[in-house]
Amino acid sequence: MFIIAKQLSLSEQLQYSTVRIECLENNKVVSTGTGFFYKFLEKEDGSYIPAIVTNKHVVKNARQGRFLITLADSSGGPDSTRYLPVMVEDFEKQWINHPEQDVDLCILPIGAIFNELSETNKEPFFIGIDKNIMPTKEQLSSLGALEDIVMIGYPNGIWDSVNNLPILRKGTTATHPNKDYNGKEEFMIDAACFPGSSGSPVFIYNEGAYGNGPGLIMGSRLRFLGILYAGPQFTAQGEIHVVNIPTDNREVVLSRIPNNLGLIIKAEKLLDFDAILRKHSFEE
Repeated sequence: MFIIAKQLSLSEQLQYSTVRIECLENNKVVSTGTGFFYKFLEKEDGSYIPAIVTNKHVVKNARQGRFLITLADSSGGPDSTRYLPVMVEDFEKQWINHPEQDVDLCILPIGAIFNELSETNKEPFFIGIDKNIMPTKEQLSSLGALEDIVMIGYPNGIWDSVNNLPILRKGTTATHPNKDYNGKEEFMIDAACFPGSSGSPVFIYNEGAYGNGPGLIMGSRLRFLGILYAGPQFTAQGEIHVVNIPTDNREVVLSRIPNNLGLIIKAEKLLDFDAILRKHSFEE
């Protein structure tokens, strides 16, 4: 389950699960995307490999990259007005790609970055998503075709730059998350998916009560469903094409019109990285 920061509500904790990725050219931002913190190979003693997850196309051809890490205050909570920029050279080459070519996911292990911060008495504050909030097969089968979802990221690069916080958007599932849309381990959501949203984590998030078949359950529910990577758009000629959610506003010309649908890679595809991380000796 999520790390519980007692001073923060569950929705407030979700704000600290993402990071704004900037791809640079000569120190000038040329595109933005969304990444999120994930805890790979978590053990019973609480140790894990921290990494940032995003889409391959977000970092493609990027020679330089930058993201901001929020720092913890003296009580271990977030100090939202204190954050540290992290610059990475040869940016694209630092990411580990998903082994399947048509799965648009990549990860950046950041344990070394966190260790460097600790050596200078700076502690990062982040909320890492983990496999424990991925829905089980039983939980997926209990979902309806239409569920409320929350997507967290940086549409059009928009963010709260003073507090280093993302934008939270609501929508619904557009296809059943328990089905493989068009035979791929994906499903579709109905939400506004703008440039910069690529790599956004998508959750079922209910606070207070939620429906379960014909009944109503009191309490809160959080399920990590997957990662946004693409969406259908139609052209002025009426043709429909599935395209990656752009990272640069300039990539979207007026003849291509988004229709507020997004394609989501199912969260379970992240588990494919476990064997890769072991092979790369990230796990001692």
